[in-house]
This record gives sequence, structure tokens and C-alpha cells, in this order.
Amino acid sequence: MDATSNSDTIVAIASGAAAGGIGMLRVSGPASANIARALGCPELRPRHAHYARFRDAPGEVIDDGIALYFPGPRSFTGEDVVELQGHGSPVVLRQLLARCIELGARQARAGEFSERAFLNGKLDLAQAEAIADLIAAGDVRAARAARRSLDGVFSRRVEDVAEQLVRLRIHVEAAIDFADEPLDTLGGAQVRAGVEQARTSLEQLRLDAERGRKLRDGLHAVLIGPPNAGKSSLLNALAGSERAIVTDIAGTTRDTLRETIRIDGLELELVDTAGLREGGDAIEREGMRRAREEMQRADIAIVVLDARDPEAGKQAIGDAATQAARQLWVLNKCDLLPQWPQSLGEDTLAISAASGQGLEHLHTRLREIAGHGAGEGQQGEFSARLRHVQAIIRASEHLETAAAQLHHDQLELAAEELRLAHDALGEITGRITADDLLGRIFSSFCIGK
Repeated sequence: MDATSNSDTIVAIASGAAAGGIGMLRVSGPASANIARALGCPELRPRHAHYARFRDAPGEVIDDGIALYFPGPRSFTGEDVVELQGHGSPVVLRQLLARCIELGARQARAGEFSERAFLNGKLDLAQAEAIADLIAAGDVRAARAARRSLDGVFSRRVEDVAEQLVRLRIHVEAAIDFADEPLDTLGGAQVRAGVEQARTSLEQLRLDAERGRKLRDGLHAVLIGPPNAGKSSLLNALAGSERAIVTDIAGTTRDTLRETIRIDGLELELVDTAGLREGGDAIEREGMRRAREEMQRADIAIVVLDARDPEAGKQAIGDAATQAARQLWVLNKCDLLPQWPQSLGEDTLAISAASGQGLEHLHTRLREIAGHGAGEGQQGEFSARLRHVQAIIRASEHLETAAAQLHHDQLELAAEELRLAHDALGEITGRITADDLLGRIFSSFCIGK
């Protein structure tokens, strides 16, 4: 990330690429007001709408519309910002963009407006990421969760735990100056209690962030089971199309097959895998190896068994299902039984992929597992990303090590682990963040954000 780029004035089309009733350009930087005046907006009162006829270099009218001026630091980026609103013709908007570049602006990089808002202290990093999450939200609940992150709900939770760690570090590092005294005589019980409280807070934060990640990213589910249990039929039934080849021949599915579907607002990345069993040819064995590898990355394994002999299916797959973080057991082909199974338990469902019976219950259970229960969602629910969850996990690991070091009165080592835990949390909000990480994050944003 170029540290000198903030002296540039940047411009981008901030409305959608398709034609519409209204289109908008956003200009940010020290030359914003001068560019607007050169376009044909002589009067620029802060935060007032001004009608103008936007002109090219020879004086021909490009378009007419509205100019809004937001002097820094009271703007989205913290810099002088001008928003030009005109007709939503892509051709006209590109003409305006080219004229702004002629007048000294440069084309903004993807996410550069939000990046500048972060660098100028208008947003922290988690809030900046929430802007992209809000734009990409697939349903009302995900949008509300992103809105809460943008409002700082997630950031405040992180900062509260970080403050606990700071207080612990102060206490431990002060005790280091009294190396001859045992920690218990220097308030050791209070420090250990504080560490346990911080560990509890971090674990709850991890659970809530994981729920927010699933709201944003959806659920990564892997279909596993013995051959001919109906995994591919279930994939087709959930996808609503013939995505997988279905035959009565064992071992038809040789490789992983991915399909992204949406179930009542829940995005589900569904992976069909080779049937698990002993033996098989070299290609089938490779498929089974990939199936086990896929399970290690999955949020949930949907274990599909033939309802006519589920115990045989369990024996065939062995302990493979335990490699996934969670399992949901599905008894398929229940339409072939004399009587539909009853009272199977919370994580065991009876279905028929062929007839569709029981699929609605499967939809409901998957939504519940992903945190998409009925209603409007939990108050305080926020969006999060995988990197946030990973940072919290690292902080928890350092805190656990610190607790062990305190148990042995290794104060210097405990203080260092507390620092590392605090730094891991700082990566979430951008208090401590490498420049290359910032570049990767903001490059995933829209051009006009």
C-alpha cells in the first residue's frame, strides 16, 4: 500500500454498472472542490445540493445533475469529497469519469475510498469490511448483521476483551519488578481470575464471530456416506437440478462435485464426495482420500445412510464423519420402508431424496445449524469473516499459554503471551495490521467504495 497515495485525488463511478435512473461519481482528495468547479459547479456550499450542468473541456454539456460537497474531515473518507449525481447512463458516467481524470484526479483502486476512511480514523478495519458485507448481503438478516458491525458492535466487543488483556499485562509486568516475591503475594489470585474471565469472554466472542461468519459466507457442507446411499440424489434434490450423475452402480461418484445453493437466505456450499468403503480401484480410492480431506475443511458433514440398513452404512464409513466439525445424520430412501421412522433425535433426519419428503425438515435444520433460525435473529448479532475467527482463536491460544506460565510463576513469558494475545485481537480492528494485509482486504471491495 502506497503511503503517499493519500495526497492524490481519486475518482470512481459509485453506482452500479447497469443503466439506471440515477448514476453517481465520487471524488475524494484535496483537488475535489476544484474539479467540481471546473466541471461547472461554481457554488459549493458544504452539505447542500447544487444543480449544475457538467461540461467537457470545450464547454459542451456532458450531463446535468446534482453536486454535493463534503469538506474534510466531516466526510466518509475524512478528506474533501464531492459526489456528482447525474443520469444513470454508463456512457455519460464514463464521460464524466474521463473529464475528472483530465482535471487531475486518478481512477480509484478497488476499495480505496473505504481504505482512506480507515487510514483517516473514520472507521476501524472491521467496520470497513462490514461495508463490503452490507453490499453483498444475501438476505435481511445478513444485512442487519453487517449493519451492526458497521455501527461498531463487533469492534466494541473486541476492544472490551483487549482492554481486559491490557489490564492483565499491566499487573503482570508490574509484578516482574518484584521478582523475589511469589506471584500469590502480589495479587496472583486476582490475575488468574482475570485470565479465566478473559478466556471466557474470548470463547463467547469466538462463538458469536463464527455465527457471523456463517451469516456472511454461508455453510460449507460435505455429503459423505457409503456408495449408493443417495448422496448424489440428495445433492440434485437440494440444488433443484440434475447436477450429479445418479446410477445404481457403486462408485459412480469418483471426485468431489461442488454446488452453491441458497435455502431461504442461507447460502450453502454443498460438496458431493465419493462413497466411502473398503477397496475400490485406484481412482475411487483417490476420490475417497479427497472426501476425507474435504471433511477437514467443512462446517458440517451430512452423513447419508440407506434407511433400510443404516448400521451397515455406519460400519462402512467408520470414523470418517468425525473429521468434520459437526455431523448431521440423514436416513435416505425412507419411502422404501414399511413405515416412516419416528423420534430419531435432533441431528438425525428421515428423508427421501427421490420423492422430496423430509427435505423441508433438512432445510430447517441446516438453517438452525448455520444460525439462521426463525425470526429476525439475535439482538447484537454481527457479521464477521474467517480472518476474524482465526485471530480470536490465536488470541485464545496465547491466553491459554499465559495461564500455564502464570501457574509456574513464569511472569516474563506470561507477559509476552498476553502481548501476543492482545496483538492478535488488534489485527481485527486494524490497531496492529501489516500493510500487505490491508491491501488484500481492500482490494476485494467495489471500485466505488
